[in-house]
Amino acid sequence: MRVIVTDAEVTMADVLSLRMATEEPLADGTELVLRHRGTGAERRVELGSLGATDTGKAEVAVSLGRLSLSPGRWDAYLQQDGPRTRVPSIDPGFSLDKLDEYALTQRTLAYRAYRTRTGYLAIKISEAEPVADVRAVWFREGRFEVTGLLAYTGFEDDDQRRRASLELRRTEDPETSVTAAATVQGVRFHAALSLCDVIAAAPDAEGLWEPRLRVDGIDEPLALGARIDDVDGRRRRVHYPATSVDGVPIRPCYTVDDELRLEVGG
Repeated sequence: MRVIVTDAEVTMADVLSLRMATEEPLADGTELVLRHRGTGAERRVELGSLGATDTGKAEVAVSLGRLSLSPGRWDAYLQQDGPRTRVPSIDPGFSLDKLDEYALTQRTLAYRAYRTRTGYLAIKISEAEPVADVRAVWFREGRFEVTGLLAYTGFEDDDQRRRASLELRRTEDPETSVTAAATVQGVRFHAALSLCDVIAAAPDAEGLWEPRLRVDGIDEPLALGARIDDVDGRRRRVHYPATSVDGVPIRPCYTVDDELRLEVGG
């Protein structure tokens, strides 16, 4: 059975929509098998003759929300009268506009179809609590500035303004913090904070500082992270230039969980 995915997308309703090129129609009883890369757990969905045609193409739609899939990465296989075969894909599964639109909906799990480095279809599932997704970070005139998108909050992408503030606190001593006003309009945010205030708050301290965004209408402060794109291993791949305030070097960086931090000193 030779099948290749030409288009893979998870819709707003968490339905996996696949278009495939096939040498022959999918037979009744064909199963899509999803296998969790970490635990080996499997979920099977019988496709039957959904979308099967004699023109070398097939279309399949699978509701992921009904499969009780846990967070992690799930590899896709097809099984039809014999051993399963891993599903090759030529679709990278990446559109920033579509990812942004998907992230505007309040949800607990986020599903994404993508092509692995070796060219196969897989599903990435992440917990989707509200987050301030970082789009740009820079230093300017002694300030730390950041912009981004409020994700998974359920807010509308409109012109409504909300009161907000950016808090920067030391991870080693959460009682030490600096706060500045932030701007939130619809789902877009911008915040700027004086680096001199950071140094003054802990003049003899080195370490990491954690930014958090507080927004009216959201009970808990939002972590600043960067997950709504196709960058894996951001801690290794993304490096910002450092600045210096009163001789103290300061550099933005990411954790292994793709959360933003400011590294002070060192």
